[in-house]
Amino acid sequence: QVQLVESGGGLVQPGGSLRLSCAASGFSFSSFAMSWYRQAPGKERELVARISNTGGSTNYADSVKGRFTISRDNAKNTVYLQMNSLKPEDTAVYYCKAVAKPLAYWGQGTQVTVSS
Repeated sequence: QVQLVESGGGLVQPGGSLRLSCAASGFSFSSFAMSWYRQAPGKERELVARISNTGGSTNYADSVKGRFTISRDNAKNTVYLQMNSLKPEDTAVYYCKAVAKPLAYWGQGTQVTVSS
């Protein structure tokens, strides 16, 4: 069974850091591009960061560029999102997504709350 399990979310003060992890199983992880999305209350789900199947290419939403870093460890079937200099507007449920078109798999999400 395909599984994407996010972890590492929580409550952090503005300016703080969190590292999200997404552990994958049940598919050929190294064949899939991986992405992080987020959805805040009342807003559309938005792409935060994306990494190619090999890890050779990344891209980021302008709102997180320079603060967030996506990475992957294909030997561990895990993708990460390092989030630094967090802002209240980063508060959202963060979702992991695996894509090898036409296939797409989603994780269940993990809550990130940035508040003083």
